[in-house]
Amino acid sequence: MKIVGITACTVGIAHTYLAQQKLEDAAKAAGDEVKIETQGTIGIENELTQEDIDSADMIILAIDVRIAGEERFNGKKKIKVSTETAIKSPNKLIAKMHEIAGK
Repeated sequence: MKIVGITACTVGIAHTYLAQQKLEDAAKAAGDEVKIETQGTIGIENELTQEDIDSADMIILAIDVRIAGEERFNGKKKIKVSTETAIKSPNKLIAKMHEIAGK
């Protein structure tokens, strides 16, 4: 399964990157392709392309704040959680995404 998403926390530093790493590690362990964009104090990093989004089976938004470009995901299967949930339960999130996607 191909997963793309965004992480963003209120401060835009620690939890943004922790959530990104935890989600990437859990998805790779499950055999998934994954790309996570971060939106933080230094701007957008690892920006998702429209091709990334179009080819994704699932979208994950691990966010605690309003993000730029959320409309890019309209019409896609997505799950929205806090960065804390992504950090504490990444394996459960990936399993839930498989369930939602039917894969």
